[in-house]
Amino acid sequence: MSMFPDKQWPLGGLKKLICKIDDTGTVDRRSAPGSGRPRTARVADKIDEVDDLVLSQDNAPNTHRTQRQIARQTGISLTSVNRIIKSDLRLKCLKKRRTHELTEANMIARHERCRKLLKRYPPSMVNFCWFTDEKIFTVAAPSNSNDRLYAPVAVRKKDVAADRLLRTRPTFSKSVMVSVGVSALGRTNLHFVDPGVKVNGHIA
Repeated sequence: MSMFPDKQWPLGGLKKLICKIDDTGTVDRRSAPGSGRPRTARVADKIDEVDDLVLSQDNAPNTHRTQRQIARQTGISLTSVNRIIKSDLRLKCLKKRRTHELTEANMIARHERCRKLLKRYPPSMVNFCWFTDEKIFTVAAPSNSNDRLYAPVAVRKKDVAADRLLRTRPTFSKSVMVSVGVSALGRTNLHFVDPGVKVNGHIA
């Protein structure tokens, strides 16, 4: 231990290792490979069962199960389910993002309009076609639904001031309109529209 301080070997573990070398002449395991307590959860049939549940079926999106649902359905502990997914199946978790849904009719309509635009304008003008849009963002302060008020035991609830017990919100929250334009050449800066201003061809 003094010769190799950077190894940070514990004294007890080093003694066991030296005794093992004295007895067997090697540091290999005394028994055959795979000795020890046998696996009960991370076995082949359980891994296949988790594999079927954690991934969506063919041509059936959103049919997968969460780790907690898999644990309840198969009887495997949540920790073992997590280890099977990460270590045995070699899967990683990807977070979904919220986006606008496009139906088949939407995609067909957009495809037709793009073809009409390409016919209307020559290829040299396509990069200079700008598309603008506006979005209203509601400015609402976040609130904690678990907010609690503590009062002495002798104080009754009706004796507490109402402004301390109520969490109020305005009927119409403040909002701001933001406008931006995009094209094949890039995008414009964000433009904050003043309240009451209507966005038209002149304002845009």
